[in-house]
Amino acid sequence: MLKKEVVSGPGGRVILMDSITKVAPGDEGAIAMSASHGGASSAEFALEIPLTAAFFNDAGVGKDNAGIVALDILQQHGVAAGTVSHTSGRIGDSQDMWDNGVISHLNPAARALGLEAGAVLRDALTRLVKG
Repeated sequence: MLKKEVVSGPGGRVILMDSITKVAPGDEGAIAMSASHGGASSAEFALEIPLTAAFFNDAGVGKDNAGIVALDILQQHGVAAGTVSHTSGRIGDSQDMWDNGVISHLNPAARALGLEAGAVLRDALTRLVKG
């Protein structure tokens, strides 16, 4: 299961992980780019370590927004969060999401960082951390 840092700079660092369950001590302050769905259980794992931001796969959004509900939960805790469209990046494959992902949804905290839906995730997060 992939977990690796892909970019860092004055604005932080981005760590790819195929599952948000791999977030661990040492990841504090990072942007976790997880290939997990953006459901409620994913938000719980993302809140275990103080992250700057967390990104997930929107999993097609789903019934009652189940695939993106983590964005609202993380917003309530002041954590920026977003999703990549399931049509642009494979669920469970963070490298594919990094290579091909397009941002589909953002919470207000992520928009406040200057991120926008429709942007290529890799480019947007690289600009964010490189300053």
